[in-house]
Amino acid sequence: MENTREMELQIRVENKELKSQKSSKDTTTTQLKLPTVKHYKWWFRISLYILFLLAGQTAATLLGRLYYDKGGNSKWMATFVQSAGFPIFIPILLYFLQSKKILSSNNDPRKQPTVSTLLLLFLFFGLFYAGDNLMYSYGLLYLPVSTYSLICATQLAFNAIFSFLLNSQKFTALIFNSLVLVTVSASLLAVHPDNSNTTTKISKGKYLIGFLCTVGASAAYSLMLSLSELTLKKVLKIQTFDAVLVMQIFPSFVATCACVVGLFASGEWKTLESEFKTYQMGRVSYVMNLFWTAVSWQVSTVGMLGLIFEVSSLFANVISTVSLPAIPILAVIFFHDKMDGVKIIALILAIWGFLSYVYQHYLDDVKAKSSTSMPNEEDSDYDLDSSI
Repeated sequence: MENTREMELQIRVENKELKSQKSSKDTTTTQLKLPTVKHYKWWFRISLYILFLLAGQTAATLLGRLYYDKGGNSKWMATFVQSAGFPIFIPILLYFLQSKKILSSNNDPRKQPTVSTLLLLFLFFGLFYAGDNLMYSYGLLYLPVSTYSLICATQLAFNAIFSFLLNSQKFTALIFNSLVLVTVSASLLAVHPDNSNTTTKISKGKYLIGFLCTVGASAAYSLMLSLSELTLKKVLKIQTFDAVLVMQIFPSFVATCACVVGLFASGEWKTLESEFKTYQMGRVSYVMNLFWTAVSWQVSTVGMLGLIFEVSSLFANVISTVSLPAIPILAVIFFHDKMDGVKIIALILAIWGFLSYVYQHYLDDVKAKSSTSMPNEEDSDYDLDSSI
């Protein structure tokens, strides 16, 4: 009898051990599968932001050039539509407000930004945004869209400098090579004025103004990207998409108000009725052009902020230059811009500089993955910005 009981006890112990091993195995399997699922979700968000950025930026630039070519002449109206489309995201923000308290991912009240801090941030970014957009409007008015888009590639150089100073970006030989190529590309366009505007010949003085405004706007935009990254990750410390919406809607509201003030202060509001009536493509096309330009800029900005939030400002700027080859080609097709030898060389140099950036990011990503052990694979999916 005693032997029988001992055997029964031994069998029970073995069964418990088997169940424990099976449970541990299932847990390990779940842990291994979970990072993969999160990995795909992360890449889905990145892909969506990239699509928003490229499609919005390309469409907005071409529509902005179309506005000027067909009779529009108000710089403040062109600036106004770059920020006025923010109401399309209000329903999405309201959805987040209903599902949870906005800016509540940080449970420690002491670490949450105060209302005064948020108001100052929104005011600063809004006014900065309005001034930057105004410079872009002048650049697009006085430059062919192909030249304008190539000069905008200087954003890469400026962003690398600001990322080094503000976001601890490391310089490498490839990044330095990219900066040199992009700088040379812009310099070629600076010493080779192009009067291929489809509506009127632009004087050398106005070409210079357009060039300087576009370069200045690119520098200011790059600074704003680096400051946005600092704000999202160091001040707001928010790990949700509603942070991206907040950083888009409220500064855009401030920028739009500033544009309205500029529109009336400059007296350009008096010419809007004449523009509306004499627009070459008709009144409906005039309204639709402004409407879709506003929507395109908002979609582009959300994509940019999303990439800053998920990765880094430098990565977001690199992705924005992917549209660089597309815009000049589309400008030649739709606006009959002249694509001469100097422009082609500038385009090749700018693309070469962009590819240098991309290859450096690829090397950093491979290095990060090879140095990360298997249990920490989940963290490596979300730390791409640390390698960039």
